Amino acid sequence: MSGAVLLTLAGCAPGQAVASTAPHGETAGQAISSEPKAAPKTILFIGNSFTQGAHSAARNWRAGSVADLNQAGYGGVPALFKLFTEQAGLDYEVSLETQGGKSLGFHYDERRQRFDRAWDVVVLQEYSTLDRERPGDPAEYIRNVGRLAALFKARNPAVDIRLAATWSRADQAYKPKGHWYGKPVSTMAEDLRAAADRARSANPAVAGVLPVGQAWNRAMTTGVADPNPYDGIGYGQLDLWAYDHYHASVAGYYLSALVTFGAVTGIDPTTLGPKEKGADELGLSDAQAAALQRVARDTLAGAP
Repeated sequence: MSGAVLLTLAGCAPGQAVASTAPHGETAGQAISSEPKAAPKTILFIGNSFTQGAHSAARNWRAGSVADLNQAGYGGVPALFKLFTEQAGLDYEVSLETQGGKSLGFHYDERRQRFDRAWDVVVLQEYSTLDRERPGDPAEYIRNVGRLAALFKARNPAVDIRLAATWSRADQAYKPKGHWYGKPVSTMAEDLRAAADRARSANPAVAGVLPVGQAWNRAMTTGVADPNPYDGIGYGQLDLWAYDHYHASVAGYYLSALVTFGAVTGIDPTTLGPKEKGADELGLSDAQAAALQRVARDTLAGAP
């Protein structure tokens, strides 16, 4: 992070010295430690395999750094978010409640007793095609966002609820049986975003939409990622999908987590830098990490 941001977090304006208030003979660290520490912000991720980091090395990575309410041992996008916040000097207590292949309605109907309490932030991730039986139909999505939002607002009226608008599935765009077959690969992500915007409009308790799918689209249009994994991956480009061309690769989940981090905290993802720890541990190069951070930043900034 820049010095200006660090000074802001310390309560000082850029250029203002940070004065020690420690008594004579006592270090500043000792003086600070005597003050009550603020409670960490709590954030809950509800979703399915896309939140878990399925079919990639991210799935069980740093699982001990987050609280899996189902005790399934997943790290995934929540663990990446946690590490990003630590590197940014923020204190978040991160939890997740996920189940592969399920919709938000499942979590409300079958699992709500596990998360029915006050949270500062909640991220909701719907099934990849919205409705399994009627792909692209947002009706149940909108209804279930409403049910979950009401539950969380009842526990904490100030809760920050975000909807994760996920990525296009290559198998849905390039395979004849796909609902989005024959359309540009970016179309599915745009449709999912439109559905999230509708869910937000229908439910004023929702604070915003995480443009994950739009970040994927930007990565492809700017040449950072290859748009079609079925015809080979271009030299120097990333494949954002896993081997099934459905779930994400490490790079895809990394980009998803960057967008989430930037949107929720308001911090520019590029401040994490090319030496960011999560990218290194998961096998992304410095150049790849920096490129994905720029994509996340530009997506969140709404750059054309």
